[in-house]
Amino acid sequence: MASTLFSPLALGSLELPNRIVVSPMCQYAADDGSATDWHLQHLMSLALGGAGLVMVEATAVERRGRITHGCLGLYSDHNERALARVLAAARAVAPAGTRFGIQLAHAGRKASVHLPWQSGGKALTAAEDAWPTVAPSALPFTEAWHTPHALDEAELTALVAAFVQAGERAVRIGFDLLELHFAHGYLGHEFTSPLSNHRADEYGGSLANRHRFPLRLARAVHAAVGERAVLGARISASDYTDGGGTVEDAVALAAALRELGARYACVSSGNVVPAKVPTTPGYNVPLAARVRGEAGLTTRVAGLIAAPEQAEAIVASGQADLVALARAFLDDPRWVWHAADRLGATVAYPPQYERSKPASWPAAHLARPTDATATPRSA
Repeated sequence: MASTLFSPLALGSLELPNRIVVSPMCQYAADDGSATDWHLQHLMSLALGGAGLVMVEATAVERRGRITHGCLGLYSDHNERALARVLAAARAVAPAGTRFGIQLAHAGRKASVHLPWQSGGKALTAAEDAWPTVAPSALPFTEAWHTPHALDEAELTALVAAFVQAGERAVRIGFDLLELHFAHGYLGHEFTSPLSNHRADEYGGSLANRHRFPLRLARAVHAAVGERAVLGARISASDYTDGGGTVEDAVALAAALRELGARYACVSSGNVVPAKVPTTPGYNVPLAARVRGEAGLTTRVAGLIAAPEQAEAIVASGQADLVALARAFLDDPRWVWHAADRLGATVAYPPQYERSKPASWPAAHLARPTDATATPRSA
């Protein structure tokens, strides 16, 4: 039986050669938002691997929208030139048909913190060049984080313009797909969750009101880029806290995104407030299945997907249309090649590497610790 994971998928006019996605992974290696040689090697290596879609990490639409001083941005001409260089290099080594997307983001109240390996990502001090944070409401992520400024209407309008400008820059660079980040406790998610949005105006209170600003962003970006790039969003399907966002809320958001022209939703969960997030393999898959089935929107899922057989089962059973892997690709940048061997699919190898590939990979090589029974390694 042919592998569903290695079958093509259309997102509007954009065709992906397979259902495998390199998930956006923050590298914390940028220089005032500009991509560096680290990004060059990172994305070239991942592009070479043969995933149908390679996503670039969360990319801030304005300087204060960065999580850390090392976060990627697309708010200046220098940012644009630096990222154009990286994308061109990644395209040059990628197999024919590989598509590239970028996740446009704003960290909101989770901005202005240390790099994750420095002090565990705690808030920056004034001496460390901290910057003011913004959010729907003046509520900090925890008491140890900065208390954000509650955005007013003029600032919301300026943020819409920042997302539009970043989207225009991304299209000019040559990205095929734009993904709006409405998950993981960042600004878009802060608006949708009742745990972080306590506004009393048209952007707070009811579910429709809490969805209003993220949908305003999506509508504006879609209007600006039109059919030059596919539009999608990463959304949260559970806050794992009483009174927080639910999968029903995510279904409603996905349906609204579909109506305004988005072609897919990537389903994730958690991190708008400190809460225990599941650590079982594929923990977001049942949530994605609900979104896909009830919102009628093409769905991608991320979250501890590691083994080829696990990924195959997810898409073959119709629980999601695409799977996104992160840590699995860091562990094995050639995951796609090895998955194709295990699932009986055919993929193109660079001629420089094809000549050194054995006619049959040794069984020991294929039994790498990427099985769902092993300690999960993907995100």
